[in-house]
Amino acid sequence: MNSVFSCPVCGKPLIKSERNLKCDKNHSFDISSKGYVNLLLSNKMNAKLPGDNKLMVNARRDFLSKDYYRKMADKLCETVCRYFRGGVLLDAGCGEGYYTSLVSEAVERAGINAQISGIDISKTACACAARKCRNAEIAAASIFHIPMSDSGADMMITLFAPFCESEFRRIIAKGGYMIMVIPSENHLWELKEAVYDEPYPNKPHGYEIEGFEFVERELVEDSIYLPCTEDIENLFSMTPYYYKTGVEGHERVKALKELKTRIGFEILTYKKL
Repeated sequence: MNSVFSCPVCGKPLIKSERNLKCDKNHSFDISSKGYVNLLLSNKMNAKLPGDNKLMVNARRDFLSKDYYRKMADKLCETVCRYFRGGVLLDAGCGEGYYTSLVSEAVERAGINAQISGIDISKTACACAARKCRNAEIAAASIFHIPMSDSGADMMITLFAPFCESEFRRIIAKGGYMIMVIPSENHLWELKEAVYDEPYPNKPHGYEIEGFEFVERELVEDSIYLPCTEDIENLFSMTPYYYKTGVEGHERVKALKELKTRIGFEILTYKKL
């Protein structure tokens, strides 16, 4: 059975068996007992255990499992089904698999014939995604070195992940679609007010990307109520602010007993030229 992935060593197609993926040059990659395959070469890693650690993956899993972002997820699924005509769908930066699984279920309900796949640089996240998305092919890999052939994906989705324009342009087939989700201007504004003395909105930017036609922008806005410190800390650990905030800011988060905050997302759809 052909894998959606290609060999990260030589670029040849990979054949999937019960236990491994192997190319015709005999480069072989074992499928983990946890259900994912590691296609991340050691010379492409910038750390011994790159990506989110177990604590961070579990925090995101626990937060998203309560469907705080479900309104956006449902709109994403609707958008995917509006443009996807079947084939290979890649979630680039799939994390623990929350969105991958919802998109997979939506595509199946719509009767679209699809090979669902996901990559993430975190092996911990991949293990979680493989458990959640039993019918998806999940691989540990970098967005900056995607183990997929040129034009190998008919659709790619990417949510809050690093942006690698050249790789995305390479792997998406002509006429295929890229759907990107980014935070809108005032996403989590009240959380930022609680943490920072001088919060600032997310910076607006242009939507044009070389090699793609910009199709549409959909804005999804809502407010959420977090009734406990655990949910607030889980949310905070999912954001870039977690890494950029000093000790005082982290202490402010821990002191919050409840929080009501605005959320906002831009769902951007592009067509590969």
